[in-house]
Amino acid sequence: MSQLHTGRVVSSTGNHCVVADEAGTLQRCQLRHRQGARPVCGDRVDWHADDGTAYIEQIHPRRNVIERGDFRGRPRALAANIDRLILVVAPAPTPDLLLVDRYRVLAGAADIPLMIWINKTDRAEGAGSEPLQRLTDQQTELGLPMLRGSAETGAGIEALKTWIHAETVILVGQSGVGKTSLTQHLIPALALRTGEISEASGQGRHTTTDTRLFPRPEGGCLIDSPGVRTLRLDHLSVRDVAAGFPDITEKAHACRFRDCHHLEEPQCAVQSAIKQGQIDPQRLMNWRRLITETGGADSNQAQP
Repeated sequence: MSQLHTGRVVSSTGNHCVVADEAGTLQRCQLRHRQGARPVCGDRVDWHADDGTAYIEQIHPRRNVIERGDFRGRPRALAANIDRLILVVAPAPTPDLLLVDRYRVLAGAADIPLMIWINKTDRAEGAGSEPLQRLTDQQTELGLPMLRGSAETGAGIEALKTWIHAETVILVGQSGVGKTSLTQHLIPALALRTGEISEASGQGRHTTTDTRLFPRPEGGCLIDSPGVRTLRLDHLSVRDVAAGFPDITEKAHACRFRDCHHLEEPQCAVQSAIKQGQIDPQRLMNWRRLITETGGADSNQAQP
């Protein structure tokens, strides 16, 4: 066998993937039919060339992997070896608190740190300011790190770059919050690199793939994954959901009944915390919704 090379998968589709070496040189690699797991964006792999064709020989152990459920609820890997998930929110469109909690659960299940970037701070006044304040109050209480700025004016961008220096990150969030503009700040040569990846894949300059990895000039990488934006959690467990709601599960230990649904039961510690302003009632609504989606009919299934 010829010499083995090590690289990182920058895109993967069909029966091949594109791998970048440490210098950023791209190589189109075929997949071996005998391989079990398929390489995904962010994977580190070994490959070798044989008669002019490069083949993936081994996928290195993953530190973590982001998965989403398919239409049958089966997990499908999208990206691997991620250092941070950045949730982008803005005053408009109005922050979706349920979506925020979905990403909390997803990040927790994959053991990936989550942070919030509050974009469009130059437009912070107006109809979206109250829901945004509710969101920031919630997540500050839960200890989630946040940064603020504007992808349009450039405010706060350098602080964000410093925070995520040398990390592999993914941007997620609602449509219209400014992820594309933020990506352009983080990857100035985005269009050029996209064309290079498309050419290396052999599918043309204008072909796009679901998930791609781009190196950042300051170090680290950004993974662009539209698949993470259409978020389903039905491949996760009830306990995964519960872990994303530590404020509720902690209080639930003090409920009088082990199978408390946190509705109108006597001596419900969760309802008591809501009345005292310790838990946002929206959090409990979201918890019930996600527990149901992951197959938990009763709240006691989410108890640790």
